Formats: sequence, structure tokens, C-alpha cells
Amino acid sequence: MSKEILKKVRKIEIKTKGLSRQIFAGEYHSAFKGRGMAFSEVREYQYGDDVRNMDWNVTARLNAPYIKVFEEERELTVVLMIDVSGSRWFGTESKTKKELITEISAILSFSASANNDKVGALFFSSKIEKFIPPKKGRSHLLRIIKELIDFSPTERGTDISEALRFLTNAIKKRCTAFLLSDMIDVNANLQPRYENSLKIAAGRHDICVISVYDPRENSLPNVGLLRVRDQESDQELWIDSSSKKVREHYSFWSKSVKENRDMVLRRYKIDSVAISTNQDYIKGLVSLFKNR
Repeated sequence: MSKEILKKVRKIEIKTKGLSRQIFAGEYHSAFKGRGMAFSEVREYQYGDDVRNMDWNVTARLNAPYIKVFEEERELTVVLMIDVSGSRWFGTESKTKKELITEISAILSFSASANNDKVGALFFSSKIEKFIPPKKGRSHLLRIIKELIDFSPTERGTDISEALRFLTNAIKKRCTAFLLSDMIDVNANLQPRYENSLKIAAGRHDICVISVYDPRENSLPNVGLLRVRDQESDQELWIDSSSKKVREHYSFWSKSVKENRDMVLRRYKIDSVAISTNQDYIKGLVSLFKNR
């Protein structure tokens, strides 16, 4: 690791670890601990036990009623699903979407680690770019932070469905997955292309969506003729931002993408929060945790 990258990693660690310890550790614990129940043992049935927990195989074998005993799972597996497509470099305020995703991901990592949870990371563009299997330990967390800062994807497009399918196939045990993306992945009708994959993944895992955006993505300024470039397709074109019709079309597109996204998230009861590059992300994360 170069000295420059090491310095950046250390800076992120100091900032986000402090925030995690002061603010998020308790919120994270109450929001995500004790949500799953793991099989512990089999014992004889006692009056008042829930008959839905009967172990019929053992009952038949021993000719006496036995039930399965479950206990609260104390350890979670957390997977950060990081969008590394070209649009992450956009930012007109205090930081880019990439910088925002990096800081939020680091905070989630340290919050999970403080609760003795395993943390993994999945980097995706229009394909799976890199998967770091869940583990514990400071050196493991620092590796994830280094990749958040320094990772260079081979593709620039976005395919959220591919990331969700990979999660479903790679992580067999139920996990908590944070999807950090601008969630701009729609078809010609502005409908989310990832709906079916999200539905399947949400049935197996606890999915939380953190949508990052820049305020300039909501509306186009009236500044005359502009040359714009799509950071994912590399396509360039000139647009006349002084045209009211052009600005209205832009606003309609942005509003429709967000409304359709939120509709899908509500449909599958996905916990989510939208955080802007010019906002205090602490409030956004606390609200996400408290609303669970």
C-alpha cells in the first residue's frame, strides 16, 4: 500500500471510527441485533410450548413429543454492496457520490465490527468487479476501506440486478446487506431493472438501501448551452439549458426515477434512506436505524 493511500485510509479510519463509536454503535445494535433466531437444541415438550416448533422426526423416533429450541443469533454477517459505476464521480457540492459512499461504508463497517459482526464487501458496476468475503478484524476492515478509496473498476455501467443475484448465490446464511448506490438503473419506461432480483434477494436477506445523490441531479440550471457527458456510456451531447422544455423534461426524468425506485422499495418492505452529497449523512443513517 502506497504512503498516500495509507494516509487516506488512516484519515477515513480516524473520522469514521470516532463517529461510529460515539453515535452509531448503539443505534446499529438496536436496529440489527437479535433479528434472527438460530436452532439450538431439541428437548421434550412442556406444557405451554408452541406446537409449531414440534420436531416431528424426533417425536416419531422416540415416541414422545419433542420440540426445537431456538435462540437469538448474536452474530450477524454484514455485506456492503458498493456501486462503483462511472456516475459515482459526480458531485457539485462538498463531495462526490464516491466520497459519500466511502465514508458511509466505513461507518457501517466499524459499527458492525463493534458488535462483533463479520463484514464483507461486494463491488459492482455492470458486472461483479470484486468480492471480499465477510470476516472479522481490523486488518480486514482496513482492506475494505483501502478498496473503497482506491478500487478501479474495469466497467463503468450499472447493473444492480447482477449484484443482487450474486449476493443471493454467494451468501447462503441470512445476512444484512447495505446497497449503496445512486440507484439509477432503469429501462426505457423509467422502471427499475432490478425489481425481480430485489424481490428474490429480500426474501433471503435483510436488505437496506442507501441511495446517494447530488442535488444537481434533481434540476438543470438555466445557464445556456451546455456540453454534457454520460460518465457511464461516455456519450457527449450539447443541450440548451435555457429552454424551459429541456429543464422540465430533465426534472420529470429525475422525479420519475426516484418515485419508481421508492415504489419498488415500499412494495418489498425494504428499509431505505436517500442521502445527498450536501447533507449531513449522520442524520440520514440515524433515521434509517431508528425506523427499523
